Amino acid sequence: MPLACRLLEFAAIPAALAIQEVPSSAPESGEVVLSMLAASVNPADLNVIEGTYGELPPLPSTIGNEGCGIISQIGSSVEGFTIGTPAIVLRAGTWTTEMRVSADDVIPLPVGIDPWQAAMLTVNPATAWRMMHDFTQLKSGDWIVQNAANSGVGRAVIQLAKALGFRTLNVVRRPELIDELQGIGADVVVLEDVDLRTEAVRLCGGEQPRLALNAVGGSSALNIANALAPGFPHVTYGAMGRQPLKIPNGLLIFKNISFRGFWLRRWREGASRQDIHDTYRVLSEFLVSGVLKTPVHRVFPLTQALEAVQEAALAGRTGKVLLDLVSCKTH
Repeated sequence: MPLACRLLEFAAIPAALAIQEVPSSAPESGEVVLSMLAASVNPADLNVIEGTYGELPPLPSTIGNEGCGIISQIGSSVEGFTIGTPAIVLRAGTWTTEMRVSADDVIPLPVGIDPWQAAMLTVNPATAWRMMHDFTQLKSGDWIVQNAANSGVGRAVIQLAKALGFRTLNVVRRPELIDELQGIGADVVVLEDVDLRTEAVRLCGGEQPRLALNAVGGSSALNIANALAPGFPHVTYGAMGRQPLKIPNGLLIFKNISFRGFWLRRWREGASRQDIHDTYRVLSEFLVSGVLKTPVHRVFPLTQALEAVQEAALAGRTGKVLLDLVSCKTH
């Protein structure tokens, strides 16, 4: 029988997780079954476990926000899918060895794609891509400023911006990250204590960024807002610092900066199926070509999901924690 990591109650880490056998069933009309290969452990997963995320599942529940599998069964009325094709799943519940889902929630991927990298494709690269395209029209040579530049989204922004001809001003907290991020394409990397209100123009070669991406909040969010050119957007997609964003009146009155928010799940709810597929098609092509690459910190078997969660909660990692969903499969 398939195995799944089930969340039994919301609690601070160490979490109330259990590896349980779950029923296996054939796909109904409009559904497919995936034999899962790998899944990632994201900050959102930790927030769900703790009960602090924006939307919480009913309990008990199989958790996990992204993962990669192989299409193993296809139900009636499903077209355009082939058994053996790798795919990602656009719904929660990926920490399992088998998923039965609506075909509408499945995105086929190129054959031969790296399943470990594909398991990290759904959330962070898509968040980076949509924020770079949905809030302002950037042109080649334009600057993006972001904090938490070493995060999964931050690294995707750096790599995608490089491929698209945009330039990035990146803010990090640890000096050892500067060379590393420059090595993946970052144009400028500075520490949090650099005052971007006075330094951004110099750092950006006489220009000002036309998009700010905030994953921290508090004074860090204000610092990158002060770097923005007048009339351009500041987009918040995370709150790692757990501090509210305090907006000075002058940024609204004199610079006409717009403050927006982004949540990938909301985007998917409102986007057309074509837009969703186009987004992931482009991103999968970037992944296959090597433009996108996410470092892996450590891989755990599904049976050690609790240890994986504890590892993912540690500060100072430079890569993602992944779950191996193959090694523990039972028959």
